[in-house]
Amino acid sequence: MAFALLTACGDAAVTLTHVHGLAYSPDGQRLSIPSHHGLAIYSAGRWRKAAGPEHDYMGYAVTRRAIYSSGHPAQGSGLTNPFGLIKSSDDGRTWQQLGLQGEADFHLLAAGFDNGALYVFNGRPNSRMSAPGLYFSLNGGLNWQRAAAQGLSEAPVALAVHPTDSKVVALTTSTGLYVSRDAGQSFQALSQGEQTVGLAFSLDGNSLWFGSYGNGAKLSRLELATGQVTPLSVPELKKDAVAYLAQNPTQPQEWAMATFKRDVYVSKDGGKSWSAIAKAGQTLK
Repeated sequence: MAFALLTACGDAAVTLTHVHGLAYSPDGQRLSIPSHHGLAIYSAGRWRKAAGPEHDYMGYAVTRRAIYSSGHPAQGSGLTNPFGLIKSSDDGRTWQQLGLQGEADFHLLAAGFDNGALYVFNGRPNSRMSAPGLYFSLNGGLNWQRAAAQGLSEAPVALAVHPTDSKVVALTTSTGLYVSRDAGQSFQALSQGEQTVGLAFSLDGNSLWFGSYGNGAKLSRLELATGQVTPLSVPELKKDAVAYLAQNPTQPQEWAMATFKRDVYVSKDGGKSWSAIAKAGQTLK
């Protein structure tokens, strides 16, 4: 079942009331942010609202072929709350329901950019997931398998899936960064001692970018082959940290980050410098 509810587009002021994710379109032309009232789009130096329903999108993942999300329907839409899992193949204009309507709201949802593997963290049982925990699907959410997640003692804060290897998944907790190479059956700690937050695999599959917070906000890049961690620059963030990261598929040196306090920044030089495009939820032109 597909559904659509068109909203006004154009260059009217866009406010990020919440930031629930961050992703570039496959063609690299648009940066999208799911918020409390639909998708906000940054393209060619300007902000606009996306054409499509103003739902409260929560878990949000963009792949080369589709967008996957969860969350809550817009008021008056008549749709079941919560969504369960939904999918868009037309840049968020319309959405197809994939199941678990009224049962699940996945705040943590990630997908491999090229392999399309879906991973979610489920807080309570539903008709397709018999117990809370980490689950993955290799057929678009039709069937789910629970991952044992051995080596984890805390619920994840953020989740990311390798772009090509569906068995490689990373997550952060309040105490560190963990990576699994066996579809979430076991996790190895790669960084511990500080609160670790947002993360994303580079689209070439070679590295993992992650934010952390100790005495202040930090951003690092971990090489998957060697385990080497390289510190990257981060904007001056006061009592704030990196919540989401995304890489442009067609311009690999371009990265975007969003913070917990709703700042959004873009780097054109691989994380050496950053320019603000939103501050405290107020978009900048």
